[in-house]
Amino acid sequence: QEDKEPLFDCLDTVEQCIAVYAAMIPSIEVRRERTRASALQGFTTATDLADYLVRKGVPFRDAHEVVGRAVKHALEHDCDLAELPLEVLKGFSVHIDADVFEVLTLEGSLQARAHFGGTAPARVREAVVRARERLAAPHA
Repeated sequence: QEDKEPLFDCLDTVEQCIAVYAAMIPSIEVRRERTRASALQGFTTATDLADYLVRKGVPFRDAHEVVGRAVKHALEHDCDLAELPLEVLKGFSVHIDADVFEVLTLEGSLQARAHFGGTAPARVREAVVRARERLAAPHA
């Protein structure tokens, strides 16, 4: 019986969170430009660069090291990965070509995650449809 106490504490916390979200969500105002600007900060496409290198045949451990050096260089030059010239990026790996810039954009990053539950616009639209269907369905 003593093992149930943490479960009940967890359920109480979830119930409180749901109440807070239910009160908060209707008043949310999305500021698209601010959201976009925030999404572009902090090397959000670094993982995309690593994934790009892996698709080019680079072992993940090596890709991670390449990305680390590229991020360090970008930090030292006060710029984002997408702002680095192609020749500079090629200096980090011979596997980097001009197509790298397709993955170093916010749109490219979102589109790359086209799996179920991913951030690709088509997947997000599908999730919205499913959520609306669930909300419209009668509850038992």
